[in-house]
Formats: sequence, structure tokens, C-alpha cells
Amino acid sequence: MSPRPRKPLQTAMHEHKHEPETGSPSKSHKRRWRLAFTAISFTMALRLRCKNVLDQNKATLLRTLSYVAIDVQPAEDANKAAGNEHPSFPGIDPKALCDIVRSKKNESLVSQYGGARKLVKTLETDVKSGIIGTDADLIRRTTVFGANEYQKPPPKGFLTFVFDAFKDTVIIILLACAVLSLGFGIKQHGWKDGWFDGGSIIFAVFLVVVVSAVSNFNQSREFQKLSAKSSDISVETVRDGRRRPISIFDIVVGDVVCLKIGDQIPADGLFLEGHSLKVDESSMTGESDHVEINAAANPFLLSGTKVADGFGTMLVTSVGMNTAWGEMMSSVSRDLDEKTPLQARLEKLTSFIGKVGLSVAALVLVVLMIRYFTGHTTDEKGLREFNGRKTKFDDIMNAVIGIVAAAVTIVVVAIPEGLPLAVTLTLAYSMKRMMKDNAMVRKLSACETMGSATTICTDKTGTLTLNEMKVTEVWLGKETIRADGVPEMSLTIVYLLQESIGLNTAGSVCKASPESAPEISGSPTEKAILSWAVYSLGLDIDEVKAQCDIIRVEAFNSEKKRSGVLVRRNHEKALQTHWKGAAEMVLAMCSNYYDKDGIIRAMNDEERRCIDTIIQNMAAKSLRCIAFAHKKHEEETAEVQKLEESGLTFLGLVGLKDPCRPGVRIAVDTCTAAGVRIKMITGDNVHTARAIALDCGILNPDEDVESEVIVEGVQFRNFSPEERREKVERIRVMARSSPFDKLLMVECLKQKGHVVAVTGDGTNDAPALKEADIGLSMGIQGTEVAKESSDIVILDDNFTSVVTVLRWGRCVYNNIQKFIQFQLTVNVAALVINFVASVSSGKVPLTAVQLLWVNLIMDTMAALALATEQPTNELMEKPPVGRKEPLITRIMWRNVIAHALFQVTVLLTLQFKGRSIFGVDEKVKNTLIFNTFVLCQVFNEFNARKLEKKNIFEGIHKNKLFLAIIGVTVLLQVLMVEFLKKFASTERLDWGQWCASIGIAALSWPIGWLVKCIPVSGNKVRLQGDFCK
Repeated sequence: MSPRPRKPLQTAMHEHKHEPETGSPSKSHKRRWRLAFTAISFTMALRLRCKNVLDQNKATLLRTLSYVAIDVQPAEDANKAAGNEHPSFPGIDPKALCDIVRSKKNESLVSQYGGARKLVKTLETDVKSGIIGTDADLIRRTTVFGANEYQKPPPKGFLTFVFDAFKDTVIIILLACAVLSLGFGIKQHGWKDGWFDGGSIIFAVFLVVVVSAVSNFNQSREFQKLSAKSSDISVETVRDGRRRPISIFDIVVGDVVCLKIGDQIPADGLFLEGHSLKVDESSMTGESDHVEINAAANPFLLSGTKVADGFGTMLVTSVGMNTAWGEMMSSVSRDLDEKTPLQARLEKLTSFIGKVGLSVAALVLVVLMIRYFTGHTTDEKGLREFNGRKTKFDDIMNAVIGIVAAAVTIVVVAIPEGLPLAVTLTLAYSMKRMMKDNAMVRKLSACETMGSATTICTDKTGTLTLNEMKVTEVWLGKETIRADGVPEMSLTIVYLLQESIGLNTAGSVCKASPESAPEISGSPTEKAILSWAVYSLGLDIDEVKAQCDIIRVEAFNSEKKRSGVLVRRNHEKALQTHWKGAAEMVLAMCSNYYDKDGIIRAMNDEERRCIDTIIQNMAAKSLRCIAFAHKKHEEETAEVQKLEESGLTFLGLVGLKDPCRPGVRIAVDTCTAAGVRIKMITGDNVHTARAIALDCGILNPDEDVESEVIVEGVQFRNFSPEERREKVERIRVMARSSPFDKLLMVECLKQKGHVVAVTGDGTNDAPALKEADIGLSMGIQGTEVAKESSDIVILDDNFTSVVTVLRWGRCVYNNIQKFIQFQLTVNVAALVINFVASVSSGKVPLTAVQLLWVNLIMDTMAALALATEQPTNELMEKPPVGRKEPLITRIMWRNVIAHALFQVTVLLTLQFKGRSIFGVDEKVKNTLIFNTFVLCQVFNEFNARKLEKKNIFEGIHKNKLFLAIIGVTVLLQVLMVEFLKKFASTERLDWGQWCASIGIAALSWPIGWLVKCIPVSGNKVRLQGDFCK
């Protein structure tokens, strides 16, 4: 019998008897306290669970006198029971919130969520600090509200490209002939031997179609990748108290996003803070009028719209497919099959050559039919093929099908389907390489058009310069002080400058902790001024903002070139106006100035001229001059809607140094040598513009500033249209320009026949970027509006990358010309040989399979080999190709005629004298013709690498793909001749015959060298039908 366990009290007493009497609690006491604490905790948790269940279920629970039955569920089960599989935000219905913002229901927003400010707390974020931004936080928000991505229509699959290739009428006819040939061949010779002719043609057609489909499919995937890259824009958000740029796809609900002029709104949301915010909603509503956004009446911001004016912050409430923009974009796919101007011109060329080939094929068909039915053709044994009624029907049909197949194959070879493929390959290859060279192509046509550019209109800041500004000079009144010379200033001046800089800025200063260095964000100019204020003036931006109430803000724009703010200090009735901007613009508004002791002095004409001279001298040192002005006025006299713009007091002047980028001068010299004119368009004053233009090599030191090479924007826009057109050629620098002046210059240059490329980064640059032949936006400083209006995005904002784009543009054009020369040579040779042979002997020396193999070499392999040639320095030594220059130059025709004449002469000699020269039969002779013809094209591919230069091997080691394709082509030709006799209708050749074929084909090299010694008068030729324009 087991002993009975002691009761707890007895056990405690028993243990207590043996406890030593010390000052510390005994073990039994500790255990009893733990038991009591556990019991209380459990009771409280049980009561809370009971209350929650009663509130949620409202159900009648089973009760007795002694206990209550409660169905206690785990947290996950409770969420599932409530209909939420994932942890949600209490009081938030994502769908309802999405509908309120999309429908702009302000009353519902206030009644359901208490407005934007209360919604911030509900979404567990903060107006100043944003979300925490930890991985767990981001996953939770993405789980509940979704990711900021939209479903795209599925891209075209590989089979679609195969099907498209089979839609070609000529391919369909050829397949029909092949099927008929297969049927009659099997009927006549049985399955074992009867399938070769028809089956070989079918296989060859499928090979051509598949190779073409694979090539197009790969290029489509490349374009899709580039499209995805162009959609990935950077958005500035506040997370954990720090401003940071993130991808638009990483935005989550609850994020606080910073908005400025030109930004695309990344998701649906609500306005939190800001000034003068206006939005362009034309992409969503079609209305061109800008919509004013404010916290009271219209706080709603919709994804996909653009910020037209002002700045502010927004709270993200809906992302991805929960936004109207996401729904719209999910049904729209970018057109990757856009036709470029060069492709349109090549279609005319293809059509012209196709018509010639069709005419020759029809003539060959007629001649062969007449010769066959009149008994002038013989078989392999020398017997007549057609003997009237004695000839079997199957033999007649086989002969007719063979004749039709030969004629159709001539059409296949004659139609240069490879031209569009060559353009696609060249564009795809150049786009991929340009991305590595910091240029992202948004529109295919820009790749080729850039090669024809005659003028580049470029910005100064960030493009020609480093965009790394620093305050190097400071002036107070007529006296200069050190940039860190705070002790030399009066406290009044220091405080006014702190106030002017801290309140009148679109930048920000963030300190993660008191010990950490401040993180300064904003435009380069804003960052430079804020850095000077923080480190030299001791600016605490948060403290300055806390001491003032901002009444009105006028954001900076490129027209006025200044920004202003109207504020009231705490516990004061007086209002303070602060202006900051271009020095001469601010100076014009002032009638007084502060000296360094803080004393206000009247500004007479002499002192105004003195300060103006200071500004000019600073500008002559390549400094950007920024001035500050201030005015204090009583509240009674300040009930105005606009900030005061006259009678201000000149507060001070700073000079910002932005050095030229390394390599810019070399890039400018390269463009000049290439016949491309560089025009600098800047918002800086004439003196700064001239200094930078001299540093960059755009101007020469001996050119006078007063001459017509430098104008101000106001002068240019005030010229008559005739004067503008007359002077625009000579202008090389435009200072104090507005975006409208840039647009005017682009229009004038285009009217004069120039192909114009324009760089731009601001929202107001969009019209000029669209008007230009090639719009180049800046990837770092450029706004989303500017990027969407451009054709190419320069990812590093560097002028050297603009020159790289120019080189690639010329390379694209040059590679297409190389392929055209090669293709025309093959076309002319193949058409002449088949036509002459059919008329004279009634036989076509090259069979359908052989011609399809030649077509494969021409179209795909040669296109791939010649399309991947990289740009060379010699491309930048030629003048630009004009807007209406023909594709086929006299130099190209010289090369085409010479090589085609050589090939035709050699192959016709083999056709008529080959049997006697080599002592072989008809089949071996035809194989020799086929082999020599293919090898001629292999050697001619080397000639096509250089249109004018005699050294065709220069730089060949850099193009590994070219050498690989040549090797594969030769290897496959050996297989065709030596091992695929039945498939290709060939006979094996001995070493002597191979050497003869190679030797004859190799003559292409010395002939090409000699032909290039022939001078060409002029550099272009025009063809009938205007197909080359």
C-alpha cells in the first residue's frame, strides 16, 4: 500500500520546521508566492478571454452553479474564425479604405476613420517618423494589404513566335509544294527513298522557322527586362525617422512618402503635410487642369498621377491591384513591337527587293515550264523528261512540283527577311550594352536616331558638372567673410539666415541620435546650403521650425528662379517674409541691405551696382550665386495672398562651386570632331555660364561674351522668328533660360533641318524632351515626368554617357548598312545565277534545300554576326548622317556590284565549264557550285565588317560571336556536303575540290581590297522607288 501524499499545508509546515531562521525568505515562501502569482495571472487571462468571446459571439454559454464552459481558441484559430487568415490592423477594412480614397469620399474618411491624422495612428505609423520598417513589419503590411505590384498580361510565348513565322505566305507555299513532293515521291519510289526531296524541304523550312522564332523570342525577353527596369522608379520615404529612397515596388501601406515637383505618386494615399501641392490627374481622368491638394477639402492622392507644383508628404493607404492605376496597368502592356524609322525604311527596301525577286522567280517558272513541256529538259541519264502521253502522270506532277518549289525557293532567297531581324538584333544588342554604359533606352527608335544627331542641347548642372556643390564664398552686404566665419556676423544676421535657410527649403536634416552626424537630403543646391548652415551657422532645423508657424509657401520654379516663405514667430504678431534664389533676381526686389554688424542700410544705385559687380565676379569664377532677402511687416498690413516682392532687405550672398566632370572636355571635343554641335542651356547667369562653357571646351577663350555665341533666354524669346532662325546656328550658350526658351531653340533647330538631342531633368523640360528628335533625361536628378517624356534615360547624369549613346547610335546605323551590303550581294548573285542557268539549261543549279540553307546563313547567322559589332573610334571621325540621307551609299553599291559580279562570274563558269575543268559528273559539279557559293558568303562576311577601310580584320578578336558564327557556318557546311548527301542533294568532294572551292571563295578578300582603292565621287546614291529614303 503506497503512502498517502501530504497536503500542501502539511508539507509547507513540515518544511518550515527545518528552515533555518535567517533574514531572507524561505524556499517555501517563494514557492507560495509563485503559486499565488500564477493563479492571479491565469484568472485575469481567463476573464479577458471570457469577455472577448462574449463580445464577439454574443452566444448563450452553458452555465451551471459550479463552472462556465468557454471555448478557448488559439490566436491563429481566432483570426480565422473572424475571417482573417493573417494578423490585421484593428478597425481597418482594406477594401473599404481603398474605395473611400479612390472615390474621394471625404465625409466617409472622417466618419469612419477620423481623418488622415487619426488613420496614421490606426495604421501604426507616424507623420514624422513613418513606419518602423523592420522585416516583420513589412511582411505583416504586405500580407494584409498586398504588395505594390500589378499583374501584367502574360508575354508572348515561344509557340506564338513559331506560329507568326509560319504565317509568311512564301513559307506556306513552300510547305505546300514540299508536302505534294513528299506525297508523289512516296507514291513513286516508296517510303524508303521517296521521302527525301519533300522531307528535306520540310525539315529545312522548319529549321529556318525555328531559328527565326528563337531569335525573336530571345529579343522579346530582353525588351521585357528593359521594360521592367524602366518601371522600377525610386521613391523617397520616411522609415524609422530617416528619409531614404526605395523602389516603388517596395512601398507598403502606412509608408510616409515625400513628394516634390515632377514626382509620380507611387500609390493611393492621403495628404499629410506640405505647401502649394498641385497634382496633374490627366493620366487618370483626362482633365488637363491641375488639382489642388489640401488637408481640409481634398486630401486624396491617386497612384500614377504627377506632382505639378509644391511639395509635401502623403500616407499610403492602398497599393498595387487595390489602386485604380494598378487595375488599369494590369490590362495594358508596353508595345514592344514598335516600328522604328529605320525599320520602316527597310520595309520599303525589302518590298522593292521582294518584287524584283518575285519577277525573276515568275520568269524562271515560266521558262522552266516551257522547256519541260516542249521536251527540252533531260533527266540524269540524258533522256527526255517529257514525252507527251507516254509520260506518267506522277512523273509530270513531280517535275511540275519541283519547278514550282525551285521558283518559290528563289523568292525565299530573294526576299530579305533578315533585314528586320538584323535591325531587331542590332537594337537589342545595343540596348543591352548601352544599359551597361549607363543609358537606359525607353524607345527603340532613339537608338538609331541618335546616330543621326547633328546638335546636342545640354544642361549644365549635373550633366557637364559633378553636381557636388559646396559653399566657398559668403558676402554680407559689400564685405566678404569666411564660409565658416560666424564670429564675424552679428547674432541678428545668424538667426535670420538660420530662419531663412531652415524654413525656406525643400530639403531636410535628420539626426538619428544626438551623437550621430546629421543626414542632409534634397537637391544638390539645397544640400550645399543646408550643410553650410548646419556646420557653420549651427542650424537646428527642428528647433527653428518649432519656433515659427508657416503661413504660406511659394515653391521654387524655373521661371522665377526663387522660392519664398511667409511665417509668424511664436508669441509675435508680426509676419516675416523670406526669399531665396538667383542672386540678381533677389537683388532686384531689395531696397535695403544688412551689413555684417546687422545694421540695415539703404541701397542706393551705387551700392546696388557694387553688389551686382560682386555677383558678376563670383559668377566669373564658375560659382552659382544664391542670395537671401527678408522683410518684417505688421500683421495688419500683411493680410495679403502673395508674399511681398518689393522693399525687401538684402540679407546675404553665398557662392556655390560645382566643378566640371572629369572627361567632359574630351567628350565635347569628340562631339565637335564628329560634326555634332554642343549647345549649353542653363539657368545660371551669363558670367557663370561663360566660365563653365570655357572650362568644358564649348567656348574658346578668344570668343567675346558680348558676341552672338552667348545669349540670355529673355533675349532669345524676344527675337522675331526670322531672327531666331538666323542666329540659332551661332548660339552656343543660353543663360538664364526657361524651359520655354529650350523648347523654342529645339523648334528653331529642327526647322533648320537639324536632328536634335536634348537633355533635361525637370518637369518643365518635358515639352522640349518630347519635341526633340531624341530626349535624354537624367536618371539621378531627373523627375519622373521628365523620364516619361524622354527616349533615353542617362543613369549617371554624365555628359560622357551622352557621347556614348551617340557612338552606339552611329554603330547601330553602321551595322545595319554592313548587313544590307552583305545581303544585297547574296541576293544579286543568287538571282542572276538561278535565272541564267534556268534559261540556258532548264535546270536550277541550287536545290530548294540548298537555297534555304543559304537563306539561313544570310538571314539569321549573318545578321547575328554583323549586328553585334561594337562601336569604333572611326565612327566618331565622320560627319553625322542627315535626316534624309539614303541608306545605301555609293560606297556600298561599289562593294555590292564588285563582289556580286565576281561571284556570278565564278559560279556561271562552274555551271557551264565545271564538268570539263574538274572532270566530274553533273551532281559533283552542282555540289561544287553550292559549296563555292556558300564559302563566298563566309569570306564576304569579313569584307562586310568594314565598308571603307581596307583592313577588314581590325578589332576582329573583340567580336568572339562573329568568329563563333563563322566557325559554326563552316562546320555545318562540311556536314551538309560530306554527310547529308540525300538531305542536301550533294556529293562528297575530295581534298582537291575542297581546296579549289576555298581558294576561289578566298579571292573575295584581295578583290575587296582592290575595290576599296577605287575612289567614289560623292557618298550616296538614290534608287528608283525611293525605298532607301
